[in-house]
Amino acid sequence: MAGTVAGALIQTGTLTGGVHVHPPSDSPLVPRQLPAPPRMFTGRANELTALTAELDANNEPGATVVISAIGGTGGIGKTWLALHWAHQHLDRFPDGQLYIDLRGFAPGGVPVSSAAALRCFLDALGVGPAAIPVQLDAQMGLYRSLVAGRHMLILIDNAPDTEHIVPLLPGSPTCAVLVTSRRSLTGLITTHGAQSLNLDVLTGGEARELLARHLGEDRLAAEPVAVADLVDCCAGLPLALKLVAVRAARHGDFPLRVLAEELHDHAARLDGLNSEDTNSGIRAVFSWSYDALPAPAAALYGLLGLAPASDISLPAVTSLAAMPAADVAGLLRELEDSHLVTQRAPGRYQMHDLIRLHAAERCPAAARAPALRRLVDYYLHGAYAGDRMLYPHRQPINLAPPSSGVCLTSLRDEASALRWFDAERPCMPAIQRLAADQGWHDVVWQLAWALHTYYLRRGHLHEQVSAWRLGLRAAAEIDDTAVLALAHRRLGQAKARIGEHDEALRHLRDSLRLAEEAGDVPGQAHTHLALMRSWEQMHDDCQALAHASQALRLYERDGTPVWQAEALNAVAWFEARLGNHSEAGAHCREAMRVFDEHHYLEGTANSSDTLGYIAYQAGRYAEALHSYEHAIALYREIGHIYFEADTLAHLGQAMLAAGRRADAERTWRRCLELYQTQHRVSAADLMRERLTAAFTGSSNGAQPAARCGAVSRPDGVS
Repeated sequence: MAGTVAGALIQTGTLTGGVHVHPPSDSPLVPRQLPAPPRMFTGRANELTALTAELDANNEPGATVVISAIGGTGGIGKTWLALHWAHQHLDRFPDGQLYIDLRGFAPGGVPVSSAAALRCFLDALGVGPAAIPVQLDAQMGLYRSLVAGRHMLILIDNAPDTEHIVPLLPGSPTCAVLVTSRRSLTGLITTHGAQSLNLDVLTGGEARELLARHLGEDRLAAEPVAVADLVDCCAGLPLALKLVAVRAARHGDFPLRVLAEELHDHAARLDGLNSEDTNSGIRAVFSWSYDALPAPAAALYGLLGLAPASDISLPAVTSLAAMPAADVAGLLRELEDSHLVTQRAPGRYQMHDLIRLHAAERCPAAARAPALRRLVDYYLHGAYAGDRMLYPHRQPINLAPPSSGVCLTSLRDEASALRWFDAERPCMPAIQRLAADQGWHDVVWQLAWALHTYYLRRGHLHEQVSAWRLGLRAAAEIDDTAVLALAHRRLGQAKARIGEHDEALRHLRDSLRLAEEAGDVPGQAHTHLALMRSWEQMHDDCQALAHASQALRLYERDGTPVWQAEALNAVAWFEARLGNHSEAGAHCREAMRVFDEHHYLEGTANSSDTLGYIAYQAGRYAEALHSYEHAIALYREIGHIYFEADTLAHLGQAMLAAGRRADAERTWRRCLELYQTQHRVSAADLMRERLTAAFTGSSNGAQPAARCGAVSRPDGVS
């Protein structure tokens, strides 16, 4: 039959002149080349729906060939998805299914050529070897003639690039094409109208379901903690999950926690995800993509594996590689096209956890320490520059010059500094731990210092505590009493803010002792302000005023005008709390004058909040509202949502007293949202009580508010 079909086509001139060929009258072969469907396929409901929707849309007049390009990294399940969908829709392709694995990333590095693939297709369509034309163009013409008008699926697996695919594309809109590749196949999308479908990792629920299908629900239910650990170690990668399931099934009487403990060790995790088939383990599958990279992209891939955080910015990668930003951007595009990195947001890149482990193995030992130091220096100097924008009146510290090749961050103002901190915040704890692991003690405490203002403004109090806990350990390794005193003070302040008052007082007393022994007058003053804060939170206004007054005396001896104004505003607050409103108002207005003179918006906002409290206590509600609203506007201008939340609490109190109940409730609910966002549990609980009492209970809620902690800004300096 093959000879008959080919002969008929040759006689009509198809193979030589390209004239239109009518389908042969003989019944054509119906190829069924699809491999078996994957067992226990799990998840991908949205992707399956998208593939079907694209096929359904082809029923419109003037439709063209449906081409769906399924992309993703090795082991993400591209082939499994394509085969599962294809077997679900066999009825849509009654005239057959063609399949070819182009082996674009297989060991050996030589993909199946387009000509060889075409010959396979022609053979499956009944064309004998002698009837296959010599020229590739003629082969393409014969192939397209044979499938014209037929409802067929062509599945092209593991395509290395667009060039290998184009000769295999049919010309008839009755056919559909599925392509899988580890590359993005941009040419196929732009030139041939392919629809791109990039696969992400499985969700936690889908990952657990996959394990349950292999191991049984009872076994998973018996060890929920171990199952959660296994899911976490596999990071949603289907191949990793299947390898784990195979290992666990092979030893059905072994506890799952044993396997989970083995995989917890990062250094051994890829070994734990090996397979008896050397070509199907995680390391081997990733290596196929790595081996296909040009040398510069492969070198950058190895360096990226060193990055400890979940994502990384372009300037950080530039520092890691010590290369021009334009060159790095080009190499990142190559890695992104190969699905080895993902650009989750403009200029920010992520690596799958397991890919990162594989990449780190490929980084030469001699390149590691210098690259890591450049990366840490990028974050340290960027955070320091950002802090100088947020709080220029703070006493600076001295940093060592950045390593050669570091891309220094350029920040124009407070807004750009906050944006930089917000973007880099998820990376900072990992970077500080990395510095600690490397024994770079100066960097560890300096990072804590540089992050302190930002963490407070955004209300990231527990991150502030963690940063200074590491900072204190590092300071203890350095022969510098001033640094150790500073670290004790900052950790004490951070502990006080989360309500750990005993620990806070212990650290603050250690800080004061060290500052006194060193004769550090500003350090003593800073610590007295911090002690004031702790006593305020323990509701002892007299003790708090004593420390504020002592800080003011010390600043007057040896301090800047802004520091003196900080302490003066603190004194004013506690004078007001203790009922001395006249002196409090005078002191507060003097502090505000200094803040305005030095363009210190945060200090002005703090003083405005204090004046609002004084007016509220005197029953001058309109004046109180004006002062509170002014303070809130300034806090919002500088992005200080921590103090904004506190002043919203005060503003709602004044609104309620002024009879503006609806405004008060709305303001307090916004305050509650901020407290919850900042994980300020006790403050949130108190605000819920006030809302209940004022708007669902019998109380009118107009009693003076307990201080929630913004005005004095006791930890603003040094």
